[in-house]
Amino acid sequence: MTRTGSAGPRRGDDTTDRRRRIPRTDALLREARLAEAADRLGPATVKAAVRQAQEQARQGFIAPEDVADTAVALLPRTTGGLRSVINATGVVLHTNLGRASLSTAARRAVQEAAGPTDVELDLRTGVRARRGRTALAALRDRVPSAAAAHVVNNGAAALVLVATALAAGKDIVISRGEMVEIGDGFRLPDLLVSTGARLREVGTTNRTTVADYAAAIGPETGFVLKVHPSNFRITGFTRAADAGELTGLGVPVVVDIGSGLLGPHPLLPDEPDAETQLRAGASLVTASGDKLLGGPQCGLLLGEEELMRAVSRHPLARALRVDKLTLAALEATLTGPETPTAAALAAEPAVLLARAERLAAALGADGIDVRAVECAATVGGGGAPGVTLPSAALALPERYAAALRTGPVPVVGRLEAGRCLLDLRAVPPEDDERLAEAVRSVPDPAAGR
Repeated sequence: MTRTGSAGPRRGDDTTDRRRRIPRTDALLREARLAEAADRLGPATVKAAVRQAQEQARQGFIAPEDVADTAVALLPRTTGGLRSVINATGVVLHTNLGRASLSTAARRAVQEAAGPTDVELDLRTGVRARRGRTALAALRDRVPSAAAAHVVNNGAAALVLVATALAAGKDIVISRGEMVEIGDGFRLPDLLVSTGARLREVGTTNRTTVADYAAAIGPETGFVLKVHPSNFRITGFTRAADAGELTGLGVPVVVDIGSGLLGPHPLLPDEPDAETQLRAGASLVTASGDKLLGGPQCGLLLGEEELMRAVSRHPLARALRVDKLTLAALEATLTGPETPTAAALAAEPAVLLARAERLAAALGADGIDVRAVECAATVGGGGAPGVTLPSAALALPERYAAALRTGPVPVVGRLEAGRCLLDLRAVPPEDDERLAEAVRSVPDPAAGR
């Protein structure tokens, strides 16, 4: 029996037609942009983006003719899992965002060093050469009072190596006020004890004198350790002996300055630096390379040649050594132009406010609830505690915070007084338009977009 008459196309015909028009996977993979991306990112990554775009078309979220464009948009910039973000937190050295941003010179140096290099080869003689010799020379040039230098994979490793090489089975004399926790539950005393050294705590939390150190020194002393409390401040009735006062006690004086400042900085007069500590008589100075220096993550050791030889030739030094990419980035940081960290610290508040006002005016013209505000930024990264830097920000509704973090170009700001602040202190001027586009991309619930 044949059914006659019809009330129109059957339910699902439009869906079926749309699905038939979705481009095939093999055809999409031959599309020029996607074929190029397969060479750059790998076929599996591109195929996954294509299938995700096809599924969006099947669900009716995009038109079939938009599948190729959507697949291209879904492709990651790199094959790595880390995503580049805009740091609008107002913390110049944000630990959770990787601390210092490398300079353009350092990034180029890393790219150059990615292939075969002469990291341990003297091209002139054809024989083995000291690893990272040019980077170490650049480090000594920046700290003239350092007779020798060594580099390991982070600041904590620098201290561990010194403690293991000079004080395993011996005493490290340290003030109680400098027994710090360095973050994420890692405590300096635990770190030092793990090397086989014994800690001799002297003084009190707020006051430690030279006499306190002298009374604790004996035949079993490996060295005296001075630690800069770089992530907190103690004020009031305080006393701390400096490196110069401790040099006459007959044992090496090791100073952990933490933040990686190689010389005095006019904006950070209370932050210790390597050159000043060595001139005052410190035997060795340890520091981080990815903080105020503005370089890659690494640990810096600077000081006396004989002690450095003992440290650098210790078996543990091999396990803590840095790779060629870190050495390349460090040298470029030391010898190249101004780093992003230095630029952010030196940014003029008036210039930051002018940038914020210009961005706010442009975004406001698009109907976005935004205004330029003055605010205060910080150094961060365990450096310059208590120091604030006058800054300027875009103030947006609170809902923007999560939307910007999860957007196509992740932007990390901060919440303050019920508003999402995008602080410009650590945002390079060349990223202003990217920042504005990220804000524009946030859907407006009131407009239904």
